Amino acid sequence: MKLLDCTIRDGGYYNNWDFNKDLITEYSVLMESLPIDYIEVGYRSIALEGYLGKYYYCPVYVLKELKSLMPSKKLVIILNEKDIRVEDLEELLMPIKPFITMVRMAVDPKNFERAIILAKAVKAIGFEVAFNVMYMSDWKNDSSFLNLLDELDETLDFFYMVDSFGGILPDDVKQIIKLVQSKTEIPLGFHGHDNLSLGLINSITAMEQGCEIIDSTITGMGRGAGNLRTELLLTYLESQSKIKINFNELGKIVSKFEELKIDYGWGTNLPYMFSGANSLPQKDVMKLIALNRYSAGTIIKKLSSEIDKNNDITLNQYSPNKNLKNVLFVGGGKSVETHKPAINEFISSNKIDSIIFSSSKYINTISTDNINCKVVMLGKEASKIFSNRRKNYDYIFPSSPREMGTYLGQLNKEKCFELKNNEIKDFDVSPLSMCHSIAKLHDTKKIFLVGFDGYDNSNSVLFNETTKTIEGIIDNNKIEFISLTPTNYEKLKVKSIYSFI
Repeated sequence: MKLLDCTIRDGGYYNNWDFNKDLITEYSVLMESLPIDYIEVGYRSIALEGYLGKYYYCPVYVLKELKSLMPSKKLVIILNEKDIRVEDLEELLMPIKPFITMVRMAVDPKNFERAIILAKAVKAIGFEVAFNVMYMSDWKNDSSFLNLLDELDETLDFFYMVDSFGGILPDDVKQIIKLVQSKTEIPLGFHGHDNLSLGLINSITAMEQGCEIIDSTITGMGRGAGNLRTELLLTYLESQSKIKINFNELGKIVSKFEELKIDYGWGTNLPYMFSGANSLPQKDVMKLIALNRYSAGTIIKKLSSEIDKNNDITLNQYSPNKNLKNVLFVGGGKSVETHKPAINEFISSNKIDSIIFSSSKYINTISTDNINCKVVMLGKEASKIFSNRRKNYDYIFPSSPREMGTYLGQLNKEKCFELKNNEIKDFDVSPLSMCHSIAKLHDTKKIFLVGFDGYDNSNSVLFNETTKTIEGIIDNNKIEFISLTPTNYEKLKVKSIYSFI
C-alpha cells in the first residue's frame, strides 16, 4: 500500500499556488519523516493567461530545493492534459528529471485517446507515469474509454480514479473498481473528495478492493470541499498497526494549515454537500462561495436550476428624483467598526447626500435613523441581506435577468428597484459597480468609501473582482472616488476621515 500527499498541488486552488516559503519548508521536513511514498508538489505548465503562482509552474530551482528537503521521497508533478502537447514535453520535463520521479496527468475521459499519446511520450523520457482520470461517478454511464487501457499496460504505473464531484458512495467505489479491474491489471489509485464527508470510508473501501495508492492532503486542503485529510488517513492506518506516526510533529504542521484554513475556508458545507450528492462541478460552487455574496440556500437554488431566469421577479426600474453630489458607500471591511465614531460624525455633519450599503453587516453600526440623506441598500440575491428591514430604505437590485434569481423576503416590492445594464460588464452585479451606476444616475461628483480595506489574501476572488471594477470605473469616468479608511486597493485615492471632521 502506497500513499501520496498532494497538499501543495491540490491546495493551490485556494491560494493560487502561492504558499509561504517557511510553511513549505516545515511541511517538507515533516513529509520526509512520515511513511508517505510520493509527494506531489505542484503543476508543471506552459505559460497560461493570468497569474498562477510558483507551484503551478514549479521552476527547476524550486524542485531542486524541495528535493533537498525530501531526499528520500518520490516527488511528483502533474500535467493538465488539456493544456499540454507532446511538443511541450522536452522543455517542461527534461530539466526536472533529477528531482521528479513521477508525472501524473489530469485527464478528462473524453480526451483519453489524446492523453495516451502524451503518456507514452512522458514514459519515453524516463518518468513513472500516472493518469488521474476525472468524473468517476459518470463512468457507469459511459465507460467506453476504459477499453483503451490495454494500450497503456507498458506505460502507466498507476491508474487513478478521481471522485471529481465528491459524491461517490462506498458501493459505487466497489462497483467501479471491479469494472476497471475487468479491463486492466495496471495498479489502481483513488483520489477522493470530501463533499459528503466520505473521503476516508471511500478510501478504505478502495484499499480493500485492491487499490494500491491513495491520495490525501494536510487538513484536506484542496479544490472545493477538499480531500481526504492526510492526518486522518495516517491516524487510521496507525490504529490498524500498519504504520508508526510521530503525532507531535504531525500536529505541528496540521496546526499551521488550520491557521491557513481560517483565511481560505476550504472544507465541506451545505452547497458542497449538495453539489457532491448531485454530481455538480466543484469549481462552480467554489466560485459562488468565494464571492461571499450569496446565502447557502440561494447557491443551492442556483445549482439545482430551481431559478428560471425567464420567470424572474419584475421590478420597477430605478430612476433618480434628485442629484446627489456626495455619496458614502459602506463596504464590509473591518475598518468600519474600527472607525465607527468618525464615520457617524462624518454622516451627521451633512457632508453627504446619500449612503449606500453593500450588505447588512454594518446596518446597526452606521446610524441612519436621524439623517436627512437618501439611504440605499443594494439588494443582491442573498437572503441574509434582508435580516434588517428599514422602511426608509430603497432596495436596488442588478438589472434583470438576474443570474441568481431574486428573493425579496418580506420587503415591500414598491421599495425595490432594478438598475439598467451596468457598464462594467464582467462584474455588473458587484457592489462597487452597482454603486457607481446609481451615482451616475444622480450626477454624483464624489463617492466616499469606508470599509473597502482590501483582503489580506490579494489573490481572492473578491479582491480581484473589486480591483478590476475600480480600474474600469476610475480609468473611464469623472466621478471622484475617495477612500476615507485604509485600503489595499492601489488605485483608490485615500484621504483620512479625520481630516473631514
